[in-house]
Amino acid sequence: MSRVIIEFRDVYKSFNGLLVHKGINLSILKGESMSLLGGSGSGKSVLLKELIGLMKPDKGDITVFGKNVTHMKEDELIKLREHVGMLFQGAALFDSLTVFENIAYPLREHLQLTEKEIRERVAEKLRLVGLISIELKMPAELSGGMKKRVGLARAIATEPDIILYDEPTTGLDPRTAQRINELIVELQKKLGITTIVVTHDLHCVKTVSDRIAMLHEGKIVTVGTWKELTTSPMQVVKDFISGTICV
Repeated sequence: MSRVIIEFRDVYKSFNGLLVHKGINLSILKGESMSLLGGSGSGKSVLLKELIGLMKPDKGDITVFGKNVTHMKEDELIKLREHVGMLFQGAALFDSLTVFENIAYPLREHLQLTEKEIRERVAEKLRLVGLISIELKMPAELSGGMKKRVGLARAIATEPDIILYDEPTTGLDPRTAQRINELIVELQKKLGITTIVVTHDLHCVKTVSDRIAMLHEGKIVTVGTWKELTTSPMQVVKDFISGTICV
């Protein structure tokens, strides 16, 4: 039986009295690619922040590697984050740093590597995302798709066990978005990384997911494969797939 690596148990979260999570329950298996699907404001990105301790749920438990994140102190959370990479929605590169320095940053923060090892690691991760000899470029010189790929190279630089993607295809043209989707799949298979993708992009979901969890009105209303999602008898799922729910 596959091992559960991440688990949300009865998680509640509110902002200014508005409940965003109303008892989230979800298990994610080691090495699988799980997509969190739902409309804007459904709390998808909040789950990622709770997972790495950037936010605390009001109630409930979140376990990663069998340890309860909600009870961790800051030094424990820092150690946890060494095993988790994240690709932010806008890539979140440091504008004043070169591509090399952007990718080297987490290596210097978290690992004890020589400068030679850092150079080799940066070049290796850039090759994995299909970029070569761009280490000296600045973020302003890159296209949107290239920024995403540099952000992805940075996310995998420390060779994490888990990688989180927050709206990875937002703002990209269809061809570039498809390349990012393909990279997500390639990296999961090559590196054996457990992947969580937050999105409302149905093409992304179809391409990258082993399983999909759909959030609606603060709860996970269904978990399954793409085929199971598209054949679900639940009206809320049918409406989302057909585009009648605003995303």
